Amino acid sequence: VQLVESGGGLVQPGGSLRLACAASGFAFSSSDMSWYRQAPGKERELVAVINTFGHSTYYADSVKGRFTISRDNAKNTMYLQMNSLKPEDTAVYYCTGGNGWGQGTQVTVSS
Repeated sequence: VQLVESGGGLVQPGGSLRLACAASGFAFSSSDMSWYRQAPGKERELVAVINTFGHSTYYADSVKGRFTISRDNAKNTMYLQMNSLKPEDTAVYYCTGGNGWGQGTQVTVSS
């Protein structure tokens, strides 16, 4: 299982970022996929989940209405569109699925 996140970076409050998670080594199209994040000094928390065909999604209350999870099964890739970013969204973002975890991508929201 290999999961590789990309798209993180530094953004000002109110800005947007789009994270991507490229998957290989397992049946991506048959796997539910998730995004987690971990802020400094805090436990890893679930951000969003998407089912196999993208028909069902779940969002943590803290990101509902601002983040959108999606997937492209033809490309074995999952995405997290993050809008209206806040300083409290600063964290390392991880994708998970197929019993594997990515290495994480840093998102920093600061002016």
